[in-house]
Amino acid sequence: MPLFARVRHLLDRFGATGSLLCAVHCALLPILLAAAPSLGLSVWMSDGVELALVCFVTLLGLFSLVWGYRRHGALRALGFLVPGLTALWAGLLYAPLHHSAVPHAVVMTLGGVLVGVAHLVNLRLNHGHIHDASCAH
Repeated sequence: MPLFARVRHLLDRFGATGSLLCAVHCALLPILLAAAPSLGLSVWMSDGVELALVCFVTLLGLFSLVWGYRRHGALRALGFLVPGLTALWAGLLYAPLHHSAVPHAVVMTLGGVLVGVAHLVNLRLNHGHIHDASCAH
């Protein structure tokens, strides 16, 4: 497998895993918020950590899926990524969502799941057979 194909494959797997873990994190956030002070985990619940994660997910998703789109030319993966990132950024920046625990958790979980699904769709599209310049058939 050529180097670029391996990197693309790893980026999508990393992105899907990270996005789905982010969704689990967001779903469990209300429970963790209650237990965090007694467990010494408050630093992981800060706005700065959430902002860093959303920025990382955005950059990785855009890089990986735009790179994939250039190869396979299908918009399906981007169709999951854009609403997912919109949900994540809305949950982070829209004050009524950000300051209400349950709606925030729901929106962030939905966004993380959509971004994870986008990576999985992109992975599938990238690893199907494509007739392009690198095709030997």
